[in-house]
Amino acid sequence: MYVRFVLPTKTAPAGRREGIFRAAYALKNNPELGGEELDRLAAALTWLDANLPEPPRFNRTKSKGAYRRETVGLSWFKDTAHETIAHVRTVIRILEARGQPVSMITTVRPGYVVYEDDYQVVAEPFADAEC
Repeated sequence: MYVRFVLPTKTAPAGRREGIFRAAYALKNNPELGGEELDRLAAALTWLDANLPEPPRFNRTKSKGAYRRETVGLSWFKDTAHETIAHVRTVIRILEARGQPVSMITTVRPGYVVYEDDYQVVAEPFADAEC
């Protein structure tokens, strides 16, 4: 099974719900966030940066100029990535405490997989997928 954590906002033009990392980094750089909360968020994001491989691509296409196209693939955590998800849940608790509700989506069919490692997959979703 695969797990994705999302905000209620939708990205344009694809209309998919936004993942949590953009919001987490924006919050980390917000001068209003401070003290222990900032330390916990920074520690969780630092751990994820150091331990979660960055996918080299988010599209199925390998054609010239593919890096300039809109990203189609979505990142999903494998449900077996317990330590990684624990750090993500720290990020989620801080986002929610700051008024940003986070939902969890699960699936066994993330889409057309374009990248996979021990912790995650990146997949272009099927047309009927909830994402």
